[in-house]
Amino acid sequence: MRILVTGCSGFLGSEIVRQLIDRGDEVVGLSRRETPDLVRRGMQHHRGDLSDKAYVERTIRDVDAVIHTAAVAGVWGPWKHFYVNNVVATRNVLAACKSSGATQCIYTSSPSVTFAGGHQSGIDESVGYPEKWLCYYPQTKAIAEREVIAADTPGGLRTVSLRPHLIWGDDDPHLLPRLLDRARSGRLRIIGDGQNRIDTVHVTNAAAAHVSATTALSDNPDSAAGRSYFIAQDEPVLCWEWISRLCQKFDAPPPTRHISYRSAYAIGATCETVYKTLRRREEPPMTRFVAAQLAKDHYFDITAAKERLGYRPTVSMDDGLAALSRV
Repeated sequence: MRILVTGCSGFLGSEIVRQLIDRGDEVVGLSRRETPDLVRRGMQHHRGDLSDKAYVERTIRDVDAVIHTAAVAGVWGPWKHFYVNNVVATRNVLAACKSSGATQCIYTSSPSVTFAGGHQSGIDESVGYPEKWLCYYPQTKAIAEREVIAADTPGGLRTVSLRPHLIWGDDDPHLLPRLLDRARSGRLRIIGDGQNRIDTVHVTNAAAAHVSATTALSDNPDSAAGRSYFIAQDEPVLCWEWISRLCQKFDAPPPTRHISYRSAYAIGATCETVYKTLRRREEPPMTRFVAAQLAKDHYFDITAAKERLGYRPTVSMDDGLAALSRV
C-alpha cells in the first residue's frame, strides 16, 4: 500500500513509519520537523502545517490510506491552540482523503476522550463521552474522533479511531522523562491510596495496532470500520508500583510521600484558576485532570481490537521494561 502518516516525526508516528516500511509499504510522511533518519529508510517526506487546508489537499494525493497521528497533547493551553491542531487539522485530513479517493483513514485518538474524572475499571468502547471535560485536549480529541467515525462510508472512505493509552518505550519524549524529572526533583507524590490500576502500551505495540488496522480495513472493512478501539498492553498494573519500577531502573528516588485525592484535586482547581487569571501559558504544577489520572483506575477491555483488528501486543510489560534503556 501507499500510506501517508501525519506526525511522522513524533514518537508514535515514526515507529508506525518504520513498521510500514518493514512490511513493504510505500510511505509518505507529513510533519513540521525534518526526519532525515526516516528519509534514509525510504520515506518520502513533506513538511507543513495540517491547519492549512490547501496544503493538506495538495499533499494527500495518490495514497491508499492515511494514518493521522499528528496532534497537540497536554493538559494546559488555550482552547484555540488545541482546537486548530486537533479538530481543524483532522477535518482537513478527512476532506483531503475524500477528495483524493483514499480508501482508509486511521485516526490516533486517546482513552481520555471518555474520562470524566472517575474510575474506569475494565471498560470497553460502549462507554460514551462525558458531558464535562477536565481539560481541552480530551475534549478536542473527542470532537475529532466523532467526525472521523461519522465519515466512515461503505464503498468509500473507511475509518477507525484508535485509543492507545500512555505510550512508552525507548526515546519516549513525553511520559517517562516527565515522571522521572518530577521524581528527581522531589515533586512527585502518590495521590490517593496508591492502589489505582492503569493500562499503558509500549510504542511497538501501539504502532502495530495502526498497521493491523490498515489490514483489517482492507480485508474486513464492514467488521472493522466505523468504530473506536482501546489499545493497551492488556496487562493492567498498579500505577504507583509501575512508576516505582521505572524510578528504580533509572536511579531516581521512588515517590513515598502521599497526598489525598481530594487535596490534590483542590490544589489543581486552585492552580488552574490562578493561572487563567494571570494568563500564564506554562503548565501549572497540578491540574484537576492530572490529579484524577494519577489517583483513579483507567484500564480497558481490548477485546474489540483483538477480534476486529487482529491486534496482539508483541512486547510484554516485563520485556519492554527490561529492554528500556533511553529516556
